[in-house]
Amino acid sequence: MATYQEIRRWIRTKYGFSVETCWIAHVKEICRLPVRPASNRESLKSRKKPCPEDKRGAPEEAFKHFGMLRK
Repeated sequence: MATYQEIRRWIRTKYGFSVETCWIAHVKEICRLPVRPASNRESLKSRKKPCPEDKRGAPEEAFKHFGMLRK
């Protein structure tokens, strides 16, 4: 499984923008990939900064690239 930094670097190279780690965690939850709880997260049921819908495709593509999701 790729690290968040590897995913961020791949997205920056391929798509030209930076994603926040909380966005990666949010998309991992949507894709039902395992996520560890963050120590700074206020609530397990809500997100302060969810991934914007128009940016969700990039993390999903990265997950496929790194073999975390099927293509």
